[in-house]
Amino acid sequence: MFAYFRGKLTSLLPEEVVVEVSGVAYRFLISATTHRQLPEPGSDVLLFSHLVVREDALQLYGFSKEEERQLFRLLLLTSGVGPKLALALLSGLSVQDVHDAILANAPERLYGITGVGKKTAARIILELRDKILKLSSVSGVASPAVHQTSQLRDDAVNALVTLGFSRITVQKAVIGILEQNPGLTVEEVVKSALVSIHNS
Repeated sequence: MFAYFRGKLTSLLPEEVVVEVSGVAYRFLISATTHRQLPEPGSDVLLFSHLVVREDALQLYGFSKEEERQLFRLLLLTSGVGPKLALALLSGLSVQDVHDAILANAPERLYGITGVGKKTAARIILELRDKILKLSSVSGVASPAVHQTSQLRDDAVNALVTLGFSRITVQKAVIGILEQNPGLTVEEVVKSALVSIHNS
């Protein structure tokens, strides 16, 4: 029904935003990934949208990139996956991380996300692999740079998990750090993540 909304960002919270368009304020639920990519309140913003219609409510979901909305919609096609779980998955992992896990048939990469157990992860991969392959934005072979970044991220996450932190917590921290500073080493990512986790 709605492709996107362009307007002024009037409120920015970790899980929701309000965008004013021509005097009308729209509330969107968002992922942590989208939250990290949005500007300060008062700025102009464009959000790709998805409307979920229920008997008792209409809820808009907003995404900073079309690729994230595409994946959100695909996740909703999976048996037992609703908007809340799909958004949690997109908050804990980047779009590329989810694509990589599905294409590599690696459900263990999805564990640790709130609500995603072994059965749900296996079902996501089983039901979405062919659909992911058909997406124009995804190719079956990632570039060496993508593989290198993915390996660095996994190494940093595993190192932090061995220190006793939860996988979901460290994944969010590591992804955020690499989005801002993609050229860091594993050791630098781990140090920055420890600071980020302790300060959160």
